[in-house]
Amino acid sequence: MYRTNTCGELRLGNAGMEVTLSGWVQASRDLGGMTFIDLRDRYGITQLVFNMEEDADLCMRARKLGREFVIQVTGSVRERTSKNPNRPTGDVEIVVSNLQTLNASNVPPFTIENETDGGEELRMKYRYLDIRRNPVQEKIIFRSKVALETRKYLSASNFIEVETPCLIKSTPEGARDFIVPSRINAGQFYALPQSPQTFKQLLMVAGMDRYFQIVKCFRDEDLRADRQPEFTQIDCEMAFVTREDILQTFEGLTQHLFKSILHLDLGTFPRMSYDDAMQRYGSDKPDIRFGMEFVELNDLAKDKGFAVFDDAELVVGICVPDQAEAYSNKQLNDLVEWVKRPQIGAKGMVNVKFLADGSIKSSVGKFYTDEQLKEWGHKAGAGANDMLLILSGETDKVRKQLNELRLEMGNRLGLRDPKVYKPLWVVDFALLEWDEEAQRFHAMHHPFTSPKATDIERMFSGDHETMKSLRADAYDLVINGVEIGGGSIRIHDRKLQEKNFKLLGFTPEEAENQFGFLLGAFEYGAPPHGGIALGFDRLCAMMKGETSIRDFIAFPKNNMGKDVMIDAPSPIDPEQLKELSLKLDVRP
Repeated sequence: MYRTNTCGELRLGNAGMEVTLSGWVQASRDLGGMTFIDLRDRYGITQLVFNMEEDADLCMRARKLGREFVIQVTGSVRERTSKNPNRPTGDVEIVVSNLQTLNASNVPPFTIENETDGGEELRMKYRYLDIRRNPVQEKIIFRSKVALETRKYLSASNFIEVETPCLIKSTPEGARDFIVPSRINAGQFYALPQSPQTFKQLLMVAGMDRYFQIVKCFRDEDLRADRQPEFTQIDCEMAFVTREDILQTFEGLTQHLFKSILHLDLGTFPRMSYDDAMQRYGSDKPDIRFGMEFVELNDLAKDKGFAVFDDAELVVGICVPDQAEAYSNKQLNDLVEWVKRPQIGAKGMVNVKFLADGSIKSSVGKFYTDEQLKEWGHKAGAGANDMLLILSGETDKVRKQLNELRLEMGNRLGLRDPKVYKPLWVVDFALLEWDEEAQRFHAMHHPFTSPKATDIERMFSGDHETMKSLRADAYDLVINGVEIGGGSIRIHDRKLQEKNFKLLGFTPEEAENQFGFLLGAFEYGAPPHGGIALGFDRLCAMMKGETSIRDFIAFPKNNMGKDVMIDAPSPIDPEQLKELSLKLDVRP
C-alpha cells in the first residue's frame, strides 16, 4: 500500500509505530549529518528525519529531492526533541528507513505556501498547483461541507434532488445566453441554462412537490469578483406553499448551515420591504451590521436660499457617530472627491459637525443658522461629536450615491466586520420596472413571478400607472449587504401568465414560441408553487468572510471570462465549423 497513515494524523500516542506515508516534499533542511523533510498531503504536514551516520546512502538520496517531488517513506514514529506547537503533528517525526521517489517535479513557478509569491494570473494558469496551497484547498473543502449539509437539510425536509437539462431553448429575456450549435439540426441552437426556472416549475406541475438541485448555471455577462460565466445555485421549488412557507424553510436552511459549519446562531431574520430598504438605505440589499440610516431633510433644508438644495428633488444624509472631532478638513475634502468620482457621480457633499463643546461647524454655515442646523441634527438623532454627511439631487440617483458613501464610511470606520453576520429578508418588490428609454416594462425578477394576490385583479384591469404600482410576491435573502439569493411565488395560471408576457412586450406568437410548453402545462392542473435560488459560490464566500468567489471554485475563469490553464475559449478546427454548418466571420 502507498500509505498506512496520512501526513496529518500522527500524534504522540503513535510513538514507536512503523508507518508508511506518501505525499509531496514541502521543504527540506540539511543540517550537517541530519536532513529534515516536511512531507505534505491534503491532511497536513509531517516531519521526516534522515540520519547520515545511520544510513548515508538514504540521507544522500533524500538531499537530492526537490520541492514538490512525490515520495513514499516508511519509518518509525518518535517524539520530537524540538517540537512545533503550530502544527498538529508537531510533537512527532518519522525516522525514515525506506524512501521511494514516486514522481519527480519541475521547480514550481511559485512557492506553494500559505503566503505565496505567485500573482493571480500565474496561479490561475497553474491552478492544479495553486490548489495544493492550504488557503485554496480549505475553501474547496469548505464548499464541499456546505453542499453536504445543504443536501442533508433539504433531504430531511422531503425535497427530492432532480437533475434538469443543460441543453435548453434560448430565451432573450434576462442576461445573455451561451449558445450551443446543433450539428444534427443544422442552423439551430441550444442555450446553456441561466437557471432551471421553467423546468423546476414543470416539476411542480408533474407533482414532485419539493425539488432541489445544486446546479451549474451560465450567463454571458460582464464579470466581477463575485461573478463567473458559470456558477452554482442551490435551486429549489415547492408546491402548495405560501411565501411564508418558503421564507421559513430557507431561513431554516441558512440557520442550519451557519450553525453546523460555523457554530453560529443567526437568530430570526428580520424582514424589510423593498420601499423601506430604498428609503432607509438606498439599496435593495442593505448592510444592516451598522446604522447610519438615511435621514431625509427636504422639509428643513430646502427653500432657504441654498440653490444646491433648493433645486434638488431630494436632500438626504447620514449621521456618522463620534467623528466630528476626529475627521479633519483634509479627510472631508478627500470624501468630497471620492463621491465626485464617475463611479459615484455626486456633484458634491455637505457636512455638519456637532462638536463636543456644543458648537456647530458646517460647509454650508453661511446659508443656515445654528438653530436650523440643530434641527437637522435633531431629526437625524445626532449627538455630541456626531457628523452629518449630506447629498442632494435626483431621488433615485442620490439614494444610490448615498448608499455608496454609507458603505464607504462603514469600511473606513471598521463597522463591516466580515466575522459578524446580519441576515435580512427584503420583500414586496415591484413586479415591473418601466424603462423610459425603451418605453417598455421589464420584470424586476423574472417573467414568471406572481403579483401579490391582492394585486392580481388590478393587473388585469389597471392602466399604465397601475402597472407601475403592482407588487410582486417576491423576496431576496441578503447577508451583510450581499444578495445571497432570491425567489418568488410563481404564476400558475395561463391567463395571468399571458397577461404578464403582454405587459413585458411579448406578442402572443412570441410568448407561444418561447414558452408555449410552460403555458400548455398550466392547462393540466398546475398547483400553486414558488421557490428560491441561492448563489452557492457567493454563500460559501460570505460564510468565510471573503468577497471573491474564485477560490471557492476549483477551476475558475479570469476577469475576461478565460480559463488561462486550458486556454479556453479558443478557436476550433475549420472541419468542426463545417460540421456545424457555421461560417466564421470575425469583423473588427
